Amino acid sequence: MNRCLVCDEGMEQALTWRSLLKQAEARAICEGCEGKLNRITGETCSMCSRELGGDHITGALCLDCSRWERDREWGGYLSKNISLFHYNEYLKDIIAKYKYRGDYALAEVFVPFLKERLKYMEFDLVTVIPLSHERLTERGFNQGQALADLLGFQTVEILTRIHTEKQSKKSRQERMSLPQVFQVMQSDLLEHKSILIIDDIYTTGTTLRHAAKALILAGAKEVSSITLAR
Repeated sequence: MNRCLVCDEGMEQALTWRSLLKQAEARAICEGCEGKLNRITGETCSMCSRELGGDHITGALCLDCSRWERDREWGGYLSKNISLFHYNEYLKDIIAKYKYRGDYALAEVFVPFLKERLKYMEFDLVTVIPLSHERLTERGFNQGQALADLLGFQTVEILTRIHTEKQSKKSRQERMSLPQVFQVMQSDLLEHKSILIIDDIYTTGTTLRHAAKALILAGAKEVSSITLAR
């Protein structure tokens, strides 16, 4: 019997014609725990996946993305971010165990959900947001790389981090005026390529936009991202 990686309860899989005919990937999370994950649904910002109110038209940008796109320094670099779940308290706790407490196995919980969305995304190369040496030593692994590995992707190390200052507590204007935090390596790999970045959380979008800008200026054709939470 498989056990849920979140609550450790046993999971019995009912044998049905559907399960026999369709070789679905086994889930690493039980139905009860999966039900606590709040999926992003309905009308969303066409750029960052933020859920929009019912009065927004299809293809609309949220206020934050509209501001980013109007800014001369930042507009036009990140094509789209797909996020799967709302960053509620339940998911925050799972990601904290995974990311900060070293529970690497929890990455398996999200693999089927990521695969489901990735079927509809087109890209040439996959990369992840690099951690600073200090963060990598502290955690023991890169959370985005762990997801990419379990998804079976051969990632390319294109970016290196040159500034490590935390951005989450800064105002929007402070984030937008920060110096570039990434530097591109192996720019010859990027020419006319569509790049997919895998990361865990889209918070303000600053980190992903820094990465996208660096990649586009180095020759990439397009940069998109997929994240667990928004």
